[in-house]
Amino acid sequence: MAVPMSDDEFDGLVSDALDTIPSELTGAMNNVVILVEPHNPEEPGILGLYQGVALTLRDHEYGGFLPDTITIYRDPILAMCSSRDEVVREVAVTVMHEIAHHFGIDDAWLHANGWG
Repeated sequence: MAVPMSDDEFDGLVSDALDTIPSELTGAMNNVVILVEPHNPEEPGILGLYQGVALTLRDHEYGGFLPDTITIYRDPILAMCSSRDEVVREVAVTVMHEIAHHFGIDDAWLHANGWG
């Protein structure tokens, strides 16, 4: 059964998760926006999605690109959790996971190190 939570409360959890990221990392993030959506229409079960050009792949030719997007999907996170505490943890893991992709870290490393 999905955890009941308002959109505003969920958005606040995403904001709280972002606040835990060290300023050295947030200061290095470049040309990226973070969004919250109900679900991904093409893959309704995914929890988050990074779309863009990772910082490690940007070179002197990088310019004029629209911002990268990190999208956190509310409905699948709420559906997989059975308590508010679980939602808080899953939001934090998902936010870190997608930000790691912005830094060029792949799924294999993230899963192997508990951020999967």
